[in-house]
Amino acid sequence: MKVLSILRGARISAFKCREVTREIQGLPVAAALDLLAFTPKKAAGLVAKTLKSAIANAENNNNLRADKLVVQEAVVGEGPTLKRFQPKARGSAGPIRKRSSHIRITVTDEIEIKPSRQARAAQSKKSAKPSKSRTTASRATESVPPAEDNTK
Repeated sequence: MKVLSILRGARISAFKCREVTREIQGLPVAAALDLLAFTPKKAAGLVAKTLKSAIANAENNNNLRADKLVVQEAVVGEGPTLKRFQPKARGSAGPIRKRSSHIRITVTDEIEIKPSRQARAAQSKKSAKPSKSRTTASRATESVPPAEDNTK
């Protein structure tokens, strides 16, 4: 079952926030919260708040277990822009755009939790056959002598 949580009017540009939401898509919620906790960006706090809200909605409204949930999608759209002006030279004015965004996170229990890339890499190393290393004699024949010094 899909569960949705939306944060509207977050005072951060959508471009900056999308950087963080791309990282958590497809992760289990526990891994996503851990990743957001150690991401040093303002957007990470806002996305974490929205993700916690989605988890709470799933637990309280739909009786789903948090350890089975996966972040299905995390989308950031542009919100309204506040337009301000700053005085510039010779009586002109420069525009300042204070952008906002809407953060939408969908969690679901229908997607199975896949092992992380690191776990898969460790498992594939165990199952891979050890490769034959070259002997030192063959390495010695391949070495190139040092270049001659031609200074006069």
